[in-house]
Amino acid sequence: MDNNERYINPYTDFGFKKLFGTEMNKDLLISFLNALFQGEKSEITDIQYLNGENLGDGYGDRRAIFDVYCTSVDGSRFIVEMQKAEQEYFKDRSLYYSTAAIREQAPKGKWDYHLDEVYTIGVLNFVFANDEYPADSYRHEIKLKDVEDNHVFYDKLTFVYLEMPKFNKREDELVTMLDKWMFAIRNLAGLLDRPLALQDRVFTKLFEQAEIAKYNPAERRMYEESRKEYWDYTSTLQTAEKKGRAEGRAEGRAEGRAEGRAEGRAEEKRDTARKLKAMGVLSEEQIAAATGLTIDEIKSL
Repeated sequence: MDNNERYINPYTDFGFKKLFGTEMNKDLLISFLNALFQGEKSEITDIQYLNGENLGDGYGDRRAIFDVYCTSVDGSRFIVEMQKAEQEYFKDRSLYYSTAAIREQAPKGKWDYHLDEVYTIGVLNFVFANDEYPADSYRHEIKLKDVEDNHVFYDKLTFVYLEMPKFNKREDELVTMLDKWMFAIRNLAGLLDRPLALQDRVFTKLFEQAEIAKYNPAERRMYEESRKEYWDYTSTLQTAEKKGRAEGRAEGRAEGRAEGRAEGRAEEKRDTARKLKAMGVLSEEQIAAATGLTIDEIKSL
């Protein structure tokens, strides 16, 4: 454990679920969700955590495993995911996960197809590719809209993404509760003391629950394992990305820039998959989701 580390890293699986996915800390999640919607949705007063593992309707169905899955008192369902690194089919994954929360609402027998609202929320430790959004835009809310007049065609399915690397506000620039939550999540692991701007009662609870020294030995071991997995994962992806860029440039000089970049990206995926497979932490399905390779391609590595 780093002697200079006082608070857990919320980008780790243990850290995120400890702070936002436990019954004793549900007030933290409620505050975060209310800040996220900034009054656009009726205030959330209470939540109930649901089973984070959705096994589908029958044998052989692909399962969906959520970081945090809950419902509010009005029946709205919230899937909250921490995404450590970019995936080629990330948007497909978000849509697939949302359908699990939709389909499980169907009762057996006669039904009028009434659905409660479903919100899929992604806290992203990366920026969408190809400059999809402006550099100063980090919160994105997506709904089904009519392409001609832009009106919301269906308002019960919402995706909200937070591009965390774009949030660069200083402590003295924090105004809204969303500002404060973004700052807390992005900077928590590197803080040694609680910032003056985060004096709201909910942040008192956040810093108490995030303080590593208060954990019992079992919790500390779980956090250390989760932190190691996080750094191994991110380091592997960063190394593969650098290697892919280098190989892409070399290949580009020989066969053209476009072909070189494509081959570099393909080799990057294969190299990333090899390293993730060698770690023995992730399943072949998880590696496929992270790299965009097929299960057969991963088995052949």
